[in-house]
Parts: sequence; C-alpha cells; structure tokens
Amino acid sequence: MRIGLWVGFGLMGIMLLLLMIQVDRQWQRMTDMTRIMQEQSEDIRRTRGLLRDLEQTVRSGQFQVAGETAREVATGTPDAFDRARRALDQPDYASGDWLMLAFGTGLRTITPLVSSDAYASEVQNYVLESLIARDPDTLEWRGLIAEDWQVSEDGKTITFRLRRDVSFSDGMALTAHDVQFTFDFIMNEVIAAPRDRAYLSRIERVTALDDHTVEFFFAEPYFNSLQLAGGMSVLPAHFYSRYLDDPRTFNESRGLLLGSGPYRLANPETWTPDQGRVELERNPRYWGPVDPPFDRIVWRVIENDSARLTTFRNQDIDLYGARPREYQRLLDDEALMARSHHFEYMSPTAGYAYIAWNQERAGQPTRFADPRVRQAMTLMTDVDRIMDEVMLGYAERAVSPFSPRSPQHDPANMPIPFDLERARALLAEAGYADRNGDGILQGPDGRNFEFELTFFQDNEDTRRMVLFLRDLYARAGVVMRPRPTEWSVMLENLRQKDFDAITLGWTSGIEIDIFQMFHSTQTMEGGDNFMSYRNPELDRLIDAARAEVDEDARMKLWREAERILVEDQPYTFLFRRHTLAFVDKRIANIENTALGLNLMAVPVEVYVPQAVQRRR
Repeated sequence: MRIGLWVGFGLMGIMLLLLMIQVDRQWQRMTDMTRIMQEQSEDIRRTRGLLRDLEQTVRSGQFQVAGETAREVATGTPDAFDRARRALDQPDYASGDWLMLAFGTGLRTITPLVSSDAYASEVQNYVLESLIARDPDTLEWRGLIAEDWQVSEDGKTITFRLRRDVSFSDGMALTAHDVQFTFDFIMNEVIAAPRDRAYLSRIERVTALDDHTVEFFFAEPYFNSLQLAGGMSVLPAHFYSRYLDDPRTFNESRGLLLGSGPYRLANPETWTPDQGRVELERNPRYWGPVDPPFDRIVWRVIENDSARLTTFRNQDIDLYGARPREYQRLLDDEALMARSHHFEYMSPTAGYAYIAWNQERAGQPTRFADPRVRQAMTLMTDVDRIMDEVMLGYAERAVSPFSPRSPQHDPANMPIPFDLERARALLAEAGYADRNGDGILQGPDGRNFEFELTFFQDNEDTRRMVLFLRDLYARAGVVMRPRPTEWSVMLENLRQKDFDAITLGWTSGIEIDIFQMFHSTQTMEGGDNFMSYRNPELDRLIDAARAEVDEDARMKLWREAERILVEDQPYTFLFRRHTLAFVDKRIANIENTALGLNLMAVPVEVYVPQAVQRRR
C-alpha cells in the first residue's frame, strides 16, 4: 500500500511539474503574441500617420519633387542594396536559419559610444545604420538611410536628403532630427564618448532642416568629410535622450542598443555580459528593400582556441579563424574540408599588430618617454623571426599605421631592422649600462631596466610571441615580465593608462585618419592616445592633412607624418596578419571583395539554401 501511495504521489508530482511547464510555455506564447499585436498596432498607427504626411505633401504641391526622387531611385540612383538584390536572384536563395559566430573573448558592453572594441562594433553593425555605405566592389559611396546628398562648392556643407520609409526597430520613424540628436548626444561632455567626439570634432554643427533633410557644417574643409558625416551611426532620440538627465546610467551601461538595422535585440535594454552570448533577431519592421535572410545572428563567447575549433567541427558555429600553426593541418583534414570553404588572403583593410610604449604614468614620464629607448626596443624586436616562427609566414611587416598598399605610405619609410648592437648603443646613449655586472641594464636613476608587457591571455600566438621577446630582450640586458590579462581588464588598463607596455592591434581602412591614436590632444583618459605620446610637429602635420582636400597634397603630408612615426616609434609596429578563415559550406554566396570577406557585410548578402538549413 505504502509503495502504491508513494508511486501515486510521484505520478501526481510529475503531472503537476508537466502542467507547470505547459502553463509556462503557454504564458510565454501569450506574452509573445501580446508583444507582436502591440507592435502591429503601433505600425498601423504610424502607417496612417505616414499616409497623412503623404496626403499633405500632395496637397502642398511637393508631389513632383517626391516623384522625381522616386524616378531617380527606380532608374538607378545607387543605393547599398545591389549585391543583396543579386543574392535574391540566386536559384537556391532561401530565407531562414541562424548565422552562428563566436567571439574569442567576452564583451564588456555593446552600448554604442561606450564600447571600444571591434567585437562590440561587429554586433552594432547589424543594429545601427548610417546615412551612406561603401560599395564592396567599387568602394564608391551608396545611399543607405540617405536617398541622396549634395556637397557645397567650398566643401564645408553636406546636405543629405533622407528616405521617408525608414523606422527604428521599435516602429518609431527615423527622421533628420534623430541625426541631429546623435551628433549633439556624442558631443555632449557628460556622455562617455571621447573616441567618437574626437572623430567628429571637425563637424561644427548638424541641423535638421526638416523631417527628411539634414545639414552637416564643417568649420573648415576636411578630407574625409563625406565619410565622417555619412558614416555616423544614427541613434533614436526617443530612446537615448533620457540619458542626458542620467548620463552615469548610460556611461556604465552594458546593453543599451536600439537602431534601424536589419537585426535587433529582443529587448534593447537588458543584455548583460554574464549571458555569455549575444543574440540578435530579425527586425520585423526592417525598412530596407531586401529582407535580411537569417532569422537570428548569434555570437557565442568561446575564449579557448581549441574549444572554438571543436565547436566549428561540430557545426555549432559557422566561421573559424585559424591560427597559422594549425592552418596547414586543417587543410589536410579531409572531413573538415569536405564541408568548409576556406579563404587565405591579406585583407585590403587589414589592421596591424603593435606594442605601445607608455610614456607617462601617474603624471610622471617613464623610461619610454625617451625616443632613443623606444627606438632601441624596436631594434631588439626581431619582427621577421616572429613572422616566420609564430605566424609561419602568414603576415607582412607593418612599417607604420598606413598599409603598404595605401598612397599614405612612402616606400622610402622602411621597417626598422633587428639590430641588437645598435639597440645597445642607443640605450648607452640614453644612460643605460650594466653597472654591477649582473647582465641587467640600469638606468640613470640606478634602477634595473624592467617592465611588464600586458597581453591578452587567451591568444596563443601572442603568448608565444611575448615569451620569444622576453628571451630576446634579456640578451640586451632588459628584463621583460609577461603580464597575461583578461580582455575586460585590458580595456580598463587602457582607459586608466595603467600599463608599462601593451601589445594589441588596430583595424584599418582605405585611407585612415591617425588623429585619435597619435595626436597629443587625445591623451585624455579614455582617449586612444593611451601611451601619452606627444610630438608638436606630428600634430601640425595631422591637422594640415585632415584639412587638405587636394589628394596629392594630402598624401605628401601623411607621408611626412609617417616619417616622424617611424623615427619616434611610439609603437613598435609589428605585422599585418593574413586572414585564414574556414566557413561552413552551407553558407552560400561567400566571396572576397575589395573590403574583405562578405560574410558579415551589411546589407546581408549571404544565406543558407533551404535544403541545408538546420536551425529554427
């Protein structure tokens, strides 16, 4: 009897548990349906408002202008969706499935302006949009939010005319007032956006002339004015304006992300780093002429290289960036190659790795404030051996911030060769000598030449490079202590300038502006000149180059600036990596473009054919 009674109680418990699960699922479905119905109701209301605006436009006699705009678009005024349209024409094109990616480190924040790393920018690229975008084939500017634009004869004013059908993912219309708000929000000193403020500092004001026309005014000509104005990601005023009264909440936030792009966070306010992943859903209100193909885009945080490769082998992520040491082995893996595309190339916009020498700590100059010491450190850094033994030849030497294929680079500016004897001579000239015969150099203050080199702890190639350099520097009498560090801690160290030396990398572009990294005005906390480098002549050249609209004259200025950077070595410029990527073969329409691999291009132009879709 007792056994039967206990069995009965157990069955009742199981039934109650199953009932609770079912109720919870039904409740979740009801919540989702309620949210969808509310969104649809808001969409209907705003559509009615748009129709009223159109009616007023017709009555006011402006219909002809609107009609001309429509005809221009229909007859080939360039927009950014050409490649995405061509993808739609592929016979196996299908919508659906998830694009699964991975980050090699956790994200501290994905809030725009507050975030400072490439991983956060990758997420934001799908959520936020700018007025214009580059064509991946021709590199020409195409309209995105902007329908068209005009540049004044003196180059100081750019006027954009916006599309009328753009809305944010919550259904609110995007207008010129949001563009003006975005600029004003960034330039407000209470907002923790020193990097973006520095970037946009050439713009004097942004003015919404009406709901669909916005004007950017520059105090003086700027060589990159169209990219500067048109490339600014537009933030919704109705969402972010509340933080002007509460800037601390914004500045310390982790997941405040809302935009007009093809994807969105399910909740634009609740993402936190402890989730271990970032998940975007298709924006059901996306305004673009081509719907985004994937239902979701998901990034998992997988910090260990081997675990990331295993996850790719198991087809749980769709992209794996291989390290040079494993690349050839993976090419010989028949099972892996049977279901993977592979790409090996030097991206035209490849960034560069470097070691930054911190010249000031706690307001006091460090030993690296002496350019002879920085030059000596570069002379004793055998970059060619690093490329051969660590990168296995899948890299090229970086001379400066400028790509060797860019007209900003002067071929006369050569990389500094490995030369221990010259390094020792420069250090001796700077007052360093082995005063007690222990094999370690002492400076003019009598202290040993010792320093820590901070690096990201989960990158095996960087770890091998740092250990190699430790032994190499010791041959010159310099003690380097490796300091492996978590990514979030590294970012905080940069913000507070709390490091001796640090090795990192910058992304790059077609023509880059080095103001943020090397101009002396950017040495403030949170600025990108985090090594406190100052050179008045370089400042003058940067300022002059940024104001020069004649390309030939500007390139001469950039090349002179490059000469100073090669002489001063605020960084030891290391190398530019080849891309060594494996992509799951179910991802269709993958190709290399003038901007690099199109896997993460927006508008999205890759997809998964119906026959091989596996995620719902």
